[in-house]
Amino acid sequence: MKTIRARAFVLACVLLIFSFPAFGWGETGHKITAYIAWQRMTPQTRERVFKTLLAAPEDSQIATFYLSYGSRSQEARKREFFMLMATWSDIVRDRNFENRYKKYHQSNWHYTDTFWSMTNGKAVLVDGPEPNGQAMNKIAEFSALIRGSAPDSEKAVAIAWLEHLIGDIHQPLHGSGRITDETPKGDLGGNLFLLTPKGTARDKQRNLHSYWDGIIGENVPNARDECDAVYIDPIAQEIMRLYPADKFQGRLKMDAMDQWQKESVEIAMNEVYRDVKWYETPSEAYRKKAFRIAQERLALAGYRMGELFEQVYGPTPSAK
Repeated sequence: MKTIRARAFVLACVLLIFSFPAFGWGETGHKITAYIAWQRMTPQTRERVFKTLLAAPEDSQIATFYLSYGSRSQEARKREFFMLMATWSDIVRDRNFENRYKKYHQSNWHYTDTFWSMTNGKAVLVDGPEPNGQAMNKIAEFSALIRGSAPDSEKAVAIAWLEHLIGDIHQPLHGSGRITDETPKGDLGGNLFLLTPKGTARDKQRNLHSYWDGIIGENVPNARDECDAVYIDPIAQEIMRLYPADKFQGRLKMDAMDQWQKESVEIAMNEVYRDVKWYETPSEAYRKKAFRIAQERLALAGYRMGELFEQVYGPTPSAK
């Protein structure tokens, strides 16, 4: 038994080492949304979601990431497993695990672009290229799937995707495609908006999208390389203190999920591109603004995620 556990532990460590490209809110942001969702879920809901995740297909390797032993409490291990699953759809981007990559990686599921441009100094929606990105379609599809009669193996994958996509769509640049003369087909959610000087080597370039993805670490860096419980949990707790759940009950919009993406578009149009320039590092004031917006969006994403799973797996009446 010890040998089996040791092998499982080694495999899990190998997977963790080689499987963490940073996309969406980055690993930290996605885990924050999941932490907040976990706090909003009843023990019954947590257990049902946890057991469903463990029923995932073997080739997804989802269950592999749960370490059922160790000095931490079982509740802590389950919470951290749930938090890690918010990054699973980024983990499967790793081409070193070819079969998993081919079956589960879906690059255009992480965003839903709405196109807009500046006209006479005002941000306005415009007809752009063909609609791009499936995030909102997949949120609707997976939300329906976990409510239905699909086997738990399918629901497990849907839960992992929902954990990630709900976080993604609250990142303003995962819903936005800005059209300019330089980017007539859209700026790929700010990926084409460079913040490093002209001529910067490609591997050292930074763009507006990656800036927002990493805004939590930009403001609260993990300088000591601390574990999640020491680094991420306090950040999430502070966000919940600043933006308590009871202040968001009227904003959950569980019966109008399309509004979640529209909120992100409005923030992109009115805040993200304001007071920031091509080829220049954002100012201190901009950094603080982005951090404040991100904190609120992460809180709202977490509360909505927790409410969704509570509706499906728990006894709590639905919130609007």
